[in-house]
Amino acid sequence: MPGGRRDNLRRGNSGRGEERLRLAAAKGRLRPAKLSVGSQASAVGSGRPPRRDYEKMVVQTRNKHKELPSKGVQSPRGPLRGRRGPDHRERGPLTEERGAKASRPSTPGPTHLSGSSGGGHHKGARVSPLRRLLMASVRRLLCLVLEKLPMLQHYQSYSWNLTLALGAFVGILHWAHLTTLFENDRHFSHLSTLEREMTFRTEMGLYYSYFKTMIEAPSFLRGLWMTMNDRLTEFPLVINAVKRFHLYPEVILAFWYRLYTGTMDLIGIQTKVCWNVSRGQGLNPVESCEGLGDPACFYITVIFVLNGLMMTLFFIYGTYLSGSQVGGLITVLCYFFNHGESTRVMWTPPLRESFSYPFHVLQMLIITHVLRSRQNCKKDFIALIVSNVAFMLPWQFAQFILFTQMASLFPMYVVGYIEPYKFLKIIAVNMVSIAICFILMFGNRTYLSSYFASSLIITWAIMKKRNKIQKLQSSECTFWIIQCFLWWSGTIILKVTLSQLFAVSDHIQLSDLITARILRYTDFDTLMYTCAPEFDFMEKETPLRYTKTLLLPVVALISYLIFRKVIPDILYMLSTGETFSRKQLQQDESKNPPTILLFAFAILAVFIMRLKLFLTPHMSVMASLICSKRLFGRFFDRIRFGNFVLALLMVMSIQGWLNLQSQWSIIGEFSNAPQEELLQWIRQNTRPDAVFAGAMPTMASVKLSTLRPIVNHPHYEDGGLRPGCSMLEIWDVEDPMNAAKPSLCSILVKDGRPYFTSMFQNSMYRVFKVN
Repeated sequence: MPGGRRDNLRRGNSGRGEERLRLAAAKGRLRPAKLSVGSQASAVGSGRPPRRDYEKMVVQTRNKHKELPSKGVQSPRGPLRGRRGPDHRERGPLTEERGAKASRPSTPGPTHLSGSSGGGHHKGARVSPLRRLLMASVRRLLCLVLEKLPMLQHYQSYSWNLTLALGAFVGILHWAHLTTLFENDRHFSHLSTLEREMTFRTEMGLYYSYFKTMIEAPSFLRGLWMTMNDRLTEFPLVINAVKRFHLYPEVILAFWYRLYTGTMDLIGIQTKVCWNVSRGQGLNPVESCEGLGDPACFYITVIFVLNGLMMTLFFIYGTYLSGSQVGGLITVLCYFFNHGESTRVMWTPPLRESFSYPFHVLQMLIITHVLRSRQNCKKDFIALIVSNVAFMLPWQFAQFILFTQMASLFPMYVVGYIEPYKFLKIIAVNMVSIAICFILMFGNRTYLSSYFASSLIITWAIMKKRNKIQKLQSSECTFWIIQCFLWWSGTIILKVTLSQLFAVSDHIQLSDLITARILRYTDFDTLMYTCAPEFDFMEKETPLRYTKTLLLPVVALISYLIFRKVIPDILYMLSTGETFSRKQLQQDESKNPPTILLFAFAILAVFIMRLKLFLTPHMSVMASLICSKRLFGRFFDRIRFGNFVLALLMVMSIQGWLNLQSQWSIIGEFSNAPQEELLQWIRQNTRPDAVFAGAMPTMASVKLSTLRPIVNHPHYEDGGLRPGCSMLEIWDVEDPMNAAKPSLCSILVKDGRPYFTSMFQNSMYRVFKVN
């Protein structure tokens, strides 16, 4: 989902930061440029909210130190200490039911802005102990690689015990890295509950609101029922939010949170520590808590731990692929050195890919193992089903990524690199995975009408009719071309047919966006996505950044060597009609699934920048093959392996270390007083059944923090919402005849009478009541 989209509001300048509004119809559905009359409702909007681009851009800093005075003793400045600067935030001790007393003095510093924090102020330089530990750990990882090189006389072998130990170490390192970046960006540990909720902008706030619902309900089952019968998100409709928004991560986390806090309460163990925070600027003091007993801290911690485990999987994958633990360490270092191009989980934790992508890494590892293994172990296929389901359940785009994988595997099967019986089992496993997801998602028909499902059916049909197809021609090359043509044309036709058969039109597919890019076609739906920078073309500077860390040159060299091996093999098979034996397939590391998949991800990332989160990590995995003896055996016979890797890492680390330091220098603190004022006013001055409509990012915060019904929200995948929550420029595409006229919203900002009454106004927001 694009972050920070604006609604249908362009014309009519009402002043800097002035609230621009949308209208809520009596039936709870928005219609652009139309008045609405009916039961009590409100309209809320905002000026264009700050939006974090895919590349993190921030500037200022603020220092933070921690003191823990003895129990019952206040800090020298008292419970709410004085301020040293206009934006200085301080904490004093607060007695809390399961908390302790503490104070945190801090020092003032210069101020600047961070995009994704939603309009927050950022304050002075701070270097946390965790950051110092992280920097020391990264240096230690580099030293570990260098110390290990002289011992690698037999670098093609490795010990699984040591592999798991090193994998655990890099996993903890990545968790610490993510935690540091997230804390530095928002100063999350010092924010109140309301401020933490406000940091979850756009769809992030929507997802987190369901976690909040399930942990605050009288029981877990009651909270789950409320989520599956949601009356607040698309008023007056009642929707199954688990099905609509892929909320299984929130369901699982809510269960874990209730289990954890219940157990800790039962045995009397503290789960959080709380402070009073003096914020100045005329703002009231707030309570700020840390620890896994705080819902937001628990939620974020689990996400970062999961992505720490992802780094462990990357290390194991690189080790397995290259046959060397040094290959796994190169994968990890390439990921760290290109971290800003690899993930955005540290800036947007609640997004669906944060939960889904780690299981894609596991899925790729299992696929590679299955294709390499001599035996067809039942456990491997069960593990593949589990990883497929875990990848597809949280994220609506996962199916297209698996379709890309299938598009990479099918040519390998056609030319004989994958044995037919093994490929059939993979197809069957994938079909079972789709069926499980279809059931768990309450009959969500998008799983049955996806490109992934269609490709599986067509692949199965081609394999079953392979002999009949082969009789239609005599040339092996023609046979290959016919199979590939049937696969692509059959998949597209079947996908369109199934979509019409199941009446599926809600979800915008990545394929639709790519088609719009290639054909330069625009409509209302594609513009809603492509207006966001993360769905734009890849930046021209991206290949240059890859080159500076040597990631692109290394992967280009590996790809060249692989194709230099593959092309003679293909020519040999075309001339003789023979295929590879099982032993040849298992021993030749040039026939790995990541090879073709790399080029598929590269094409996707060129058209949609957000998909760099697949390309960059995949390039890091491919870089591990620089340690492959079968690929570079002759080269390593002439040049010492240790010297070569040492020189490579030294050159990589020059720009890589600068990239890490650049990330660690992103320091800020969230603050959004106008929105906080708005949310507090809604809580205190509106009825619980007051219905709100407005800018999509604002509506997510209204639902999360006030629990008021809303009629539009940032989750754009539902077709029923798309005419009613658009930017004005995009709506002009649908209504070009009225594009030159001023919008209704801009007129109502000046004077909403007689249909609306202004109820609230501050520097950024206005609230209107439908009369």
